[in-house]
Amino acid sequence: MSFRVNLVEDESNLNQVLSTYLHKEGWHVRSFLRGEEAREAIPERPHLWILDIMLPDLDGFQLIREIKADSPGMPVIFISARDADLDRVIGLEMGSDDYLAKPFLPRELVIRTRKLLERIYGAPQTEPQPAAASIAIPPYRIDIAKRLVYREDDVIELTSKEFDFVLFMAKHQGKAFAREQLLNHIWGEDYFGTDRVVDDLVRRIRRKLADLRLETLYGYGYRLVQS
Repeated sequence: MSFRVNLVEDESNLNQVLSTYLHKEGWHVRSFLRGEEAREAIPERPHLWILDIMLPDLDGFQLIREIKADSPGMPVIFISARDADLDRVIGLEMGSDDYLAKPFLPRELVIRTRKLLERIYGAPQTEPQPAAASIAIPPYRIDIAKRLVYREDDVIELTSKEFDFVLFMAKHQGKAFAREQLLNHIWGEDYFGTDRVVDDLVRRIRRKLADLRLETLYGYGYRLVQS
C-alpha cells in the first residue's frame, strides 16, 4: 500500500529534507509550509498527519482539533522545538499518537512513521492474506478496514488509540492483559509516561461503549469477556 502522509513544517529546508526521506519509503507525501494551507486539505483524509506545533499562522494544536473533528481516528505525529514535556502532554491529551522534539534525525521520523502506519493499517504483505472483515462484540461490530465501531447502523466515534485498544481486546477476547502489555501495544515500547494512561483510555471507552463487557482486574489490567 502506498500510504498518503501530510507533512506540515514551516521551515522550508527541513520541510524539503523530511519530505525527501518520507518519499523514499514509497509514501505519497504532501507538504505544507503554513497551517492555513494544511487546513484546506483536512477533508482529503490522508493516512497520517505530521504536524509542527509552531507555525506562523495556525498552530499545530488548532490543526489537530480540526483534524480530529473531521476524522477522530486520524493518526497524528507532533514535532516541535518548544518545551518538550509540556507539548508532549498537551499533544497526547488532544489525541496525538507520537511526539518528536527538535532537533531529531530525519531517519527517526521515518521509523516512527512506519511503526505507526503499520500499527494502524497493518504491515505490508508480500502475498495477500485473508483477513476478517469485521469482529462482533455484541452489541457492537468492528469494521476493521474502515476502523469504525457500530452499534446496529450507528457509528460510535472513537479516537485512533481508543479504536486500537478495542480492536486488540476484541481479537483476544477472554485473555487478561497487564497494563504494561497494553501500554506497549497501544503506545509502543518507546512511550515515555505512566501506565495510568491505560486507565484513562479505558474510562473514555466505557463512556462511549457502555455495554462493552470489559472487566477490570484490580492491580493487574483488563480483560474483554467473551460473548
